[in-house]
Amino acid sequence: MTQGQIYKIHSDFYYVVSNGETFECKIREVLKKQKEKILVGDFVEFDKGHIVKILPRKNFIKRPSVANIDQIIIVSALKEPDLDLHQLNRYIALAKYFNIPAILCFNKEDLKWDRHLKDKIKKIYEPLGYKISYTSATEHKGIKAFEKILEGKTSVLCGNSGVGKSSLVNAVNPKLNLKTKKISEKTQRGTHTTRHSEIIPINENSRIVDTPGFSNVRFDFILPADVDLLFGDIACYRDDCKYSDCLHINEDGCSVLEHIDKIDVSRYESYLAFIDEAKEYKEKIKYEGRKQEHSKKVINNKTIAKISDRKRQSSRNTIKQNIYKEIENEDNE
Repeated sequence: MTQGQIYKIHSDFYYVVSNGETFECKIREVLKKQKEKILVGDFVEFDKGHIVKILPRKNFIKRPSVANIDQIIIVSALKEPDLDLHQLNRYIALAKYFNIPAILCFNKEDLKWDRHLKDKIKKIYEPLGYKISYTSATEHKGIKAFEKILEGKTSVLCGNSGVGKSSLVNAVNPKLNLKTKKISEKTQRGTHTTRHSEIIPINENSRIVDTPGFSNVRFDFILPADVDLLFGDIACYRDDCKYSDCLHINEDGCSVLEHIDKIDVSRYESYLAFIDEAKEYKEKIKYEGRKQEHSKKVINNKTIAKISDRKRQSSRNTIKQNIYKEIENEDNE
């Protein structure tokens, strides 16, 4: 059995690198039946062109689907398109949710942008412990420092389309010649040039994962009470709130609101937006039910067989029928 890492997925084919060689593989049927999803970056065992086992992951991101990465580099444009702090906060929160270190890169420094932004960025994000880099891919400014950030790591670049992610990679290694497109003058937005996630070697020991955009990041997969954990500048006050389920909106005895002057307005506004999205998720699971059922349950360290879904549903149907009969009898009396 040979071990390797998935560096690209295209259609039903999985491209695995092992000892400097590339192998085109398919998934063995047993994995398909187990509905195991293989991600770019997964380490796998394969034999005779078939992947037979997925090895444990260090970490992963759901959308775009990537596994086993060292850091997320969040790329924003200072101009064209204008810097969007709320979108930046989304990417920062996403990295925090998946517990992956994040670095902030502000590109297009060569354009005419509001220089006061630099002070604002420093004031908001340096106290949170984020490393900040300024670059210009077109004029090659800050590229050496950016290359050091990539050194020896597998990095995912995320950010809106048109901020210059591919241009930055091309500036580090022009031989890669990744496709780039200018932003639309009408919409001030870029066009996605990457269709599939793929691990690309930058040099001997640095790699980036070229991915489709992250523009659809929404926090409709967590509960409202957990959103503050994605904001270090808010979470530091949560334990002093009067109520353990405080959402820091208008509650009595909220420590966050008592210290609201210490939290940047854009950060708090992003938090409120994520809370609204999380509330949608809470309502959804309230009526759908997302609890995973198992054939056995453990009570007081004793394993007990659970009633099957089919039998349970049958029992529920019987109860419903009895209720309807009672209602009909009352109506007839």
